[in-house]
Amino acid sequence: MAVPAIKPKFLPLAEERRRHQRVKVNLLGRYMLADRQEYPCQVINMSPGGMAAIAPIQGEPGERVIAYVDHLGRLEGVIARTFNNGFAMSISATLRKRDKLAAQLTWLANRHILNLPEDRRHGRFVPRNPTARLILPNGVNVACRVIDLSQSGAAISIPQDQRPEVGAMVMIGKTQGRVVRHIEGGFAVEFTRLQHPDFLEDNVTGG
Repeated sequence: MAVPAIKPKFLPLAEERRRHQRVKVNLLGRYMLADRQEYPCQVINMSPGGMAAIAPIQGEPGERVIAYVDHLGRLEGVIARTFNNGFAMSISATLRKRDKLAAQLTWLANRHILNLPEDRRHGRFVPRNPTARLILPNGVNVACRVIDLSQSGAAISIPQDQRPEVGAMVMIGKTQGRVVRHIEGGFAVEFTRLQHPDFLEDNVTGG
C-alpha cells in the first residue's frame, strides 16, 4: 500500500511567489531585532511570505525579526535584504497562517481600490494658518508648513535636507509627535497624545 506524500508545512519560496503577489500597503508597526530593542516601522508592500518596511535601523541579512503590524498582528522572519531606508524580510508561517494573511491583504487591497475610508479615526483639514515651528531631534528650531492636520497627526512640508528620520520624535508648535513616514516634500507625524479639537490649531500652528 502506497504511503501518501506528506505536504510540507512551509511553501518553497518560488511557489510562494507564484501563489501570492505582493501588494502595496501603508501599515504602521513596530519591530524587534536581535538586540531586542523595539523600533517603529512602516510596511510599504507585502505578501503572505514577505514584506518590505521603511525603518530607522536596517539590521543585517539573515537577522531574526519579530514585527507587530497594524491589522495583521505578530509576524516573525529574517531579513532578506536591506535598502537605503529600510529592509525586506521573509515571513515564517504555516500554510494556514499564510492563507489568513492572504485574505487580510486582499481585504486591504480591495479597500484601497474601492476608495473606502482609511482607518483614520479623525478627519483631516487644512489649518487657517499653515505656518508652524518645528523642533528637530537635535534641538534645531526651524520653520515649516502644515499641509493638513487632525486630532491624531499632521502632514508637514519641509526641505528634504531638514527632514527627520522615520521614528524620530519632534515638536510641532507645542505638540509632540513621532515621524511615521516620509511623503513628497515632507513627512507625516503621529501625535503622542490625542489633541482636543478646540485647541488643536493653537497647539500646533499658533492659531
